Amino acid sequence: MQPTSFPAPTLSSTTISTRRHDLDWLRVIAIVTLLFYHTGMIYVSWNWHIKSAEHSLPMEVVMRWLHRWRMPLLFFISGAGAFFALKKRAYSSYAGERVRRLFVPLVFGMFVIVPPQIYIEWLFRGRFSGSYAEFYPEVFHFQPYEDGGTGGAFSWHHLWFVCYLFLYSLISIPVFRWLKGESGQWFVDRIGRLMARPGGALWLVGFLLLNDVVLGGFFPHETHALINDWAYFMNNLLLFWLGFILISRKSFWQIITDQRRYFVVATVICTVIMYGSRSLLSADTVEASKLLTTLFSFNRLGLTWFSVLATIGYGYRYLNVNHPILPHLNEAVYPFYILHQTVIVLIGYYVLTRTQLGIYSGFMVVSLTTLLICIALYMLLIRPFKLMRVVFGLK
Repeated sequence: MQPTSFPAPTLSSTTISTRRHDLDWLRVIAIVTLLFYHTGMIYVSWNWHIKSAEHSLPMEVVMRWLHRWRMPLLFFISGAGAFFALKKRAYSSYAGERVRRLFVPLVFGMFVIVPPQIYIEWLFRGRFSGSYAEFYPEVFHFQPYEDGGTGGAFSWHHLWFVCYLFLYSLISIPVFRWLKGESGQWFVDRIGRLMARPGGALWLVGFLLLNDVVLGGFFPHETHALINDWAYFMNNLLLFWLGFILISRKSFWQIITDQRRYFVVATVICTVIMYGSRSLLSADTVEASKLLTTLFSFNRLGLTWFSVLATIGYGYRYLNVNHPILPHLNEAVYPFYILHQTVIVLIGYYVLTRTQLGIYSGFMVVSLTTLLICIALYMLLIRPFKLMRVVFGLK
């Protein structure tokens, strides 16, 4: 992708002749991190599809931070990718490509990739005892899955990210058109002037805070179910749009890189507040106070935005280099994402029910085995065959 910045009345921009390799590296890093994060879900106290009887507090502490960073980073990078994609194709072509690369794998995943997870969960919880062939017709009852293995067997599970990204891509087309117009460029200029101040990009968190004020009280919990997830849906849509805007001018790239230390300091402050508040205040105390609930929600959003900015800044500074393996990793990472959680659940079920492995030995076995199986499936069954490439969203 050849990023060329929008024409701007007040901020000069230069045509970019190189690919943003750092975004490719960060995408790979974020999705591989998801493998270990989802494996960790087996061994923490939070509800998930299969659970170990033993829980790891240190693992939970790390994952609590990662939860505020991993998916927001991917949505920001996806917004940047939309900008690059629209430099090479018309809006209609872009929409068609999103259908092929997002909607087709989503449908395929909901009927092929996700059902084994639900089957294993039903076995694990004692809800079902038959074969997979006996279970599979449950999918076609089209009864929505509910947390805890209740409800039906129809779900997108971890593919909620693909669903949301597909919707963002299509509903954002009018926004992208507007951003290229005169009033849109005026808006981008104002963002540029704010960013030019020391640590100015920190203040863009205001978009996320405003969304939390308007929708957070009505939809306080992220569900990934779309119809009751509007605060989280809009939060990630804003990150998607900000990724598009902040990657659209080379001057923005340099500002974020030059000010990366501000973002690290802000991230550390929010991290200390998050962990400190958990050690000093009980969850019941926080939930009983609307003020505390709002302040801690704002802090979590600050942690999200500041950590994403820091990652983008340091990524551009140190990771914007090509390597012969990068194009292969960049292609493999999407089918890897589609596959990884199903493989984790299958391997995790075997480890929990057939072995005596502890928390950390089990975590390593499930993680590394999943990694190897996903690589093998991509190399042997997906990459060489046209039909498999289509259903997994590859070109």
